[in-house]
Amino acid sequence: MASTKTMLQLQERVRLPRTAWKLADLAVLFLLLALLARRASSLVAAGCAAPACTWCWVAALICEAWFTVVWLININAKWNPVRFDTHPERLAQRTSDDELPAVDMFVTTADPKLEPPLVTMNTVLSLLALDYPAGKLTCYVSDDGCSAVTCYGLREAAEFAKLWVPFCKKYGVGVRAPFVYFSSGAAGAAADAEFLRAWTLMKNEYEELVRRIENAEEDSLVRRGDGEFTEFVGADRRNHPTIIKVLRDSSSKSKSNQAADDGIPSLIYVSREKSPTQHHHFKAGAMNVLTRVSGVVTNSPIMLNVDCDMFANNPQVALHAMCLLLGFDDDVHSGFVQAPQKFYGALNDDPFGNQMQVIFEKIGYGVAGLQGLFYCGTGCFHRRKVMYGVPPDSATTTSTKDSPSYKELQNKFGGSNELIESARSIISGDMFKSPTTVVADLTNRVEAAKQVSACSFETGTSWGQEVGWVYGSMTEDVLTGQRIHAAGWRSAILNPDPPAFLGGAPTGGPASLSQYKRWATGLLEILLSRHNPVLLSAFKRLDFRQCVAYLVIDVWPVRAPFELCYALLAPYCLIANRSFLPKSSEPGFVIPLALFLAYNAYNLGEYKDCRLSARAWWNNHRMQRIVSASAWLLAFLTVVLKTVGLSETVFEVTRKEQQSSSDGDAGDGADDADPGRFTFDSSPVFVPPTALAMLSIVAVAVGAWRVVAGAVPAAGGPGAGELVCCGWLVLCFWPFVRGLVGKGSYGIPWSVRLKAALLVAAFAHLCTRN
Repeated sequence: MASTKTMLQLQERVRLPRTAWKLADLAVLFLLLALLARRASSLVAAGCAAPACTWCWVAALICEAWFTVVWLININAKWNPVRFDTHPERLAQRTSDDELPAVDMFVTTADPKLEPPLVTMNTVLSLLALDYPAGKLTCYVSDDGCSAVTCYGLREAAEFAKLWVPFCKKYGVGVRAPFVYFSSGAAGAAADAEFLRAWTLMKNEYEELVRRIENAEEDSLVRRGDGEFTEFVGADRRNHPTIIKVLRDSSSKSKSNQAADDGIPSLIYVSREKSPTQHHHFKAGAMNVLTRVSGVVTNSPIMLNVDCDMFANNPQVALHAMCLLLGFDDDVHSGFVQAPQKFYGALNDDPFGNQMQVIFEKIGYGVAGLQGLFYCGTGCFHRRKVMYGVPPDSATTTSTKDSPSYKELQNKFGGSNELIESARSIISGDMFKSPTTVVADLTNRVEAAKQVSACSFETGTSWGQEVGWVYGSMTEDVLTGQRIHAAGWRSAILNPDPPAFLGGAPTGGPASLSQYKRWATGLLEILLSRHNPVLLSAFKRLDFRQCVAYLVIDVWPVRAPFELCYALLAPYCLIANRSFLPKSSEPGFVIPLALFLAYNAYNLGEYKDCRLSARAWWNNHRMQRIVSASAWLLAFLTVVLKTVGLSETVFEVTRKEQQSSSDGDAGDGADDADPGRFTFDSSPVFVPPTALAMLSIVAVAVGAWRVVAGAVPAAGGPGAGELVCCGWLVLCFWPFVRGLVGKGSYGIPWSVRLKAALLVAAFAHLCTRN
């Protein structure tokens, strides 16, 4: 019996060896502590042994103490890495297709201009073609832009799916997002004539789909005489009633079309009600509406959510996820299953530092060995009962006697009878049972779905607090994941081969920094709220080490003022003729030199261990300095101003790249010549790094002039350390140095240069005052 159980094991938790890296962690920590000890001893020394610029050394001591804390936080997250190996081929031995749990798939889009409908269509088509029983899948698309073009594109995609899904399954297509599949060409000369005919037909059909979607216009669709899009007449994206359309219903096929439509999941379009008098809570609000709508329509016990540009790259991803959701002895270990974010068509060597491969491999696998990987907002399978706020103890001991009363469910979930009954079935039922609310025709549930998607439905309920996606932060994913972990649930990392999902990484300076600023703003909102992981660890069931692991990302914006302060010390000392580092002739100089070399060698080693180039390491190191001085700094200031009531945070949608073979509307050809080169606009986010680049150049020039003129004093003035630091800053901010002489989008706008120059002049004036 034991051997049978081992044979049927769906997942294996594999510990990853890390002895050498642990020794390297401790070596860098030792150097950090040695630097702190050296600086503290210099500050307490009496008489002439005290440094000439005492306040510089005090500032440096505070910053270096902070860097030591950050290093300890990172060590904790990396210390116990694990991976999960999944075996979907064993599922058939454990359960039949009819017994697999149903999955509701959520796709969110917010702006048809920044997130082109064709991007969303490819993601939807990849999900509809998954290797999973079609009757167990339903795809819901949330359109917060209330766009008739998006709805039209989904309708066309649903028709194309009647050809695409059978084609994929018949010929075993690996990547089922059409734009990726057809960009690689046909299978080659070895392909038989039947396949080549089918491939050519499918490619022509897809190109026709692309043409129709790209040529669709909002006004012409709304003015059509057939009335199909009349609900969009007069609808403003910020003020409109709920629009729900069942575009494909796999549960109500007639015998006449059953053969043609067999094996294609249901597809439902949702544009939730919006009103200027109600707060809509951005993506978190949209996800909660999808949760309620799906609860009264299909009520599947598993929910998958993906961003509109994150297509399913592995057609067996749902089966791999089931190996984790069903493969543990109890549900507590798989409250949700998260796939790391990976990207398609990524630029070589990650010039904008946003592919995050090392973060996921080093931090992600390490956190997976604690309470589980963070929820990343996309590519995640949740148990519905987990999102309903059910603690793991209740999930394993629920009985009819302990089932919550109707009044309790009404206070928690709202006044919809259909939603209350569906929630009761999820909380009290078995994941393998068919949901009791599902009916033969999904269109019969539209009115109930519209009721639960009303603006005012959440008033007086637990939605956004104890139920669903949590409100209060622009990074609703991290906040929601913290709530789930704090309830006692654990999560598992899903990393099959090939990768589960692939998405598009933003390119160019404005898009990249805008994304980092949004993340950092949300993370600081979490840190300053009652959802702080420290409080969750103290008063709830968040493991202490998991709490410290959350701080790895939560403190991103807090790092900005410390890193900015440390970056300003070297230019200050060169201009003011002071020092904050030991002289090269002093024994203490060895400590910062060894720390500098060891830290960078350590980081370079991590990138090589992740099969990345030295160029990728440098690009990411450089971008971390840039992001800290720009996006993180502005996020820090934004949240501080919001806290004191002087500002409000604004959600910014990151532009998604158009997925099309056509280059006719690609934009400025000059910008496309070098997609890896930094681009600029007049956003305030570019002012601080531009000022730092200017200041570093000025400081290097002043330091070099002193060396050439022989004007360096014997004691108290700057040495080689300060000059090297400023030179290093120039290298880190080299894209901004190039931007100072660049043209077009590659050049820093004059308004930004002027503001930066005024900051540099003011700083230089302060440096020269006695």
